[in-house]
Amino acid sequence: MTNLKVSAPAPADLEGDLASLRGDCARMAPHWAAPDRSAPRPVPPSHLHGVTVPATSARLLEGMSDYGD
Repeated sequence: MTNLKVSAPAPADLEGDLASLRGDCARMAPHWAAPDRSAPRPVPPSHLHGVTVPATSARLLEGMSDYGD
């Protein structure tokens, strides 16, 4: 069975301001669910290809402590 219920689209406000845009976003937000936030997984060094670091940057980083300066 096909759902033939159609709702009229909201009128496009091409001359709107930021408040109008935020209102549009607030009305649309309930239609989409945000995915569960998960911690990023570390990337193994074997997956990094083509990364080049200039020698001056490498020396600078080598001279820094493990937790930054």
